[in-house]
Amino acid sequence: MADEAFLDPSDRYGLPGWTYFNPDLFEVEAETLFRRHWQLVCHASDLPEKGQFLTFDLVDERALIIRGDDGVIRAFHNLCRHRGSRVVSEESGICKKAIVCPFHGWSFNLDGTLRGPAQPRTLPKLDPVEWGLKPIECEIWNGFVFIRFKPGDQPSVREILAPHDELVKNHRLGDLVACQAPSVSEIWGVNWKAIRDVDNEGYHVPMAHPGLQDLYGKDYVDCNLIGDTSLAIGNFNETPGSLWSVKLYRKMIEHLPEPWASLPKAWVYLNIFPNQVIGLYPDSVMFYQDIPISVNESRQRYALYARPDEDRVTRAARKLSCRIDKITGVEDMQLIEWTYEAMRSSAFDGIMLSELESGVGQYHNRLKSMFPVMRQSDEPTAEDMANYRQELS
Repeated sequence: MADEAFLDPSDRYGLPGWTYFNPDLFEVEAETLFRRHWQLVCHASDLPEKGQFLTFDLVDERALIIRGDDGVIRAFHNLCRHRGSRVVSEESGICKKAIVCPFHGWSFNLDGTLRGPAQPRTLPKLDPVEWGLKPIECEIWNGFVFIRFKPGDQPSVREILAPHDELVKNHRLGDLVACQAPSVSEIWGVNWKAIRDVDNEGYHVPMAHPGLQDLYGKDYVDCNLIGDTSLAIGNFNETPGSLWSVKLYRKMIEHLPEPWASLPKAWVYLNIFPNQVIGLYPDSVMFYQDIPISVNESRQRYALYARPDEDRVTRAARKLSCRIDKITGVEDMQLIEWTYEAMRSSAFDGIMLSELESGVGQYHNRLKSMFPVMRQSDEPTAEDMANYRQELS
């Protein structure tokens, strides 16, 4: 694994500190990484009824995902064609017959076509398709709904995730049941890459995460990038943990009903470039996603899904895994803040990566290949960054 991860000794040096603070680079990332890469917004079970919707905001883009009268899930820019207002302001809800803009009352059908402007006599005749909500690319993979704001170099979601079809087959992802709708955490004062850096390796588990160490510490594996994805696998320790929550969770896992009892005794993390993770557990499935707000502000979006026909044992196991996950998240946030603030210090010399941090190394190498300016140890001038942005546009 080490040879594959670090082909060049220079690969052991991660991204230079300036890449986490430069506002011009952030705008390049916003356009190239986030507007032009697929983003996981929800699962089909989050939108069970016709007219059910949720909204999703990312780097100045606003999306509306809604199930139409025909049962089809579609995505649109959450932007009224009249004055640009949000056509829905809530994070989630239901539009029973039409989507009505709260500004002037223009209405749109659930398939996005214009239903009618307010006081149409004061306006020219408007074609319902031409003046309908602007569509966003939308693709559903095993029940998970992905959107892409702008066309990019990434292939379809199905193609990106094809290497993992066999891995996910027995998890019956399409049958999952929403039990915690996508929600957004508080704002954190860190660059989004600082969150990915901690999340992309298990080297810190023995020291920083007593719960995970108890569950699978010695059997955690970071796997290599496969296109735009990678895996991290935490195989459960053979002996029960010493922490009560882990010990009880392991006991519950041994008594799950079929077909969940036959799933690997492991937590599997399917990482999707650049900022999202699907967690496959024996008792449940979840996803989380790092949302950049500005160069030094981020937040995380999280959702949880139960197994179909969940029994009491599986439900109890799910609640325990959530508890372990929540504690781990708090522990990670402290590490993220410490490492991020260090990059401002005059004593910070950059990152030296262990072979056990291959996930970070591969991720940084991917960013450097996309943005060669990230290879520079010294921060470019504002003029140089302006020219760089112009070259990419």
